[in-house]
Amino acid sequence: MYWKRSLWILWPANFLIAAGMSLIIPFLPLYIEKLGVHNIHQVEHWTGWIFSAQFITSFLFQPLWGSLADRYGRKVMLIRSAIGMGAITALMGLVTGPGQLLVLRLINGLFSGFISMSISLQASVTPDEHAGRSLGTLQTGQIVGTLVGPLIGGFLSEVFGFEGVFFVTGGLILIAGLVVLFLIHEDVTVKTKKAQKKKKEYKALRPLFPIFIAAAITQLAMMSIQPIITLYTRTIYHGQHLTLIVGLISAVTGVANLIGSPILGRIGDKIGQRKVLLFSLIMAALAFIPQVLATDIRLLLAGRFLLGLFIGGMIPSLNVLVKKLAPAHLQATAFGLSSSARFLGNLLGPLLGTFVAASYNIKDIFYITMIFLLINMFSIARNKKLRLALSQQKKAS
Repeated sequence: MYWKRSLWILWPANFLIAAGMSLIIPFLPLYIEKLGVHNIHQVEHWTGWIFSAQFITSFLFQPLWGSLADRYGRKVMLIRSAIGMGAITALMGLVTGPGQLLVLRLINGLFSGFISMSISLQASVTPDEHAGRSLGTLQTGQIVGTLVGPLIGGFLSEVFGFEGVFFVTGGLILIAGLVVLFLIHEDVTVKTKKAQKKKKEYKALRPLFPIFIAAAITQLAMMSIQPIITLYTRTIYHGQHLTLIVGLISAVTGVANLIGSPILGRIGDKIGQRKVLLFSLIMAALAFIPQVLATDIRLLLAGRFLLGLFIGGMIPSLNVLVKKLAPAHLQATAFGLSSSARFLGNLLGPLLGTFVAASYNIKDIFYITMIFLLINMFSIARNKKLRLALSQQKKAS
């Protein structure tokens, strides 16, 4: 079965991309200091903007790459992304100031889209009855890469220096592109602009709007606490190993994500992705209760684990719903929009978290995120157009 072959080709490619994108996290503030910024507040300022810059351009350009993928094929978009990101990342090791690094991060976001297009490609070759399992497994490649990327980055910075990490990262991303170039095959009929215009019935994507909103809120829920997790942990843990505990809290969410994605993806194949999505939204919201009530580190860890577990169930469910509901000629466009929505959540989540923590109480961000998740759950549960579209799709299949 080709879908299984493509899965085990795209999995390591996604791992390399995700690991490459997260390698710089441990030493980014240190690299900025090395570039001549020594005031701690300026370092924090530059770190926030440089880290977020990639999300801004990624959010803006994902729909464009999805649209071009529908016209020219997903494989060419994967290769475009790998070559562009690999080259730009390597150039980051040659910068002489933080402004140059900021510009390159913005350009890097412009070339992003590898993971969303790999999901779209895998979805296009996977039968519906195996879609949850397939996309859930593919998702774990990104999760593992994100988890171990900072660890690898910390190790490589010790061995090769900060600049060397960018060169190694660029090489890893280019290798991912070569894997796709030589091992992935896709039959594409290039459409003319006139024919493409006739076929782009964007009204057909309207049933997917609740899915796009859910994708944004999924990432918002994951990212809202990230900028202040160290500060919140410090209110609970008073030992000498704060940074280690914070690292453990971040890792446990990723590990739970790794467990939840394939398991809940398979359950979605059996009982329906909409049901799994609704269940995951409720449980993800409830997972904030032990976090906000935590008086010791174990309860906080348990809450973060549960959040990661059910966020892991939401992501493959969302991807399968996009596959099922998007017209074949607009499927890559739909995945591009879904990816753009997730980048928006990545961008807004930290901003929301820091604003609420600074303006009100640090615990209020947990309550606000819970409310977002529950509102989203009720919105999807009561959306008649989404239910009708899924019912029609099920009858058609």
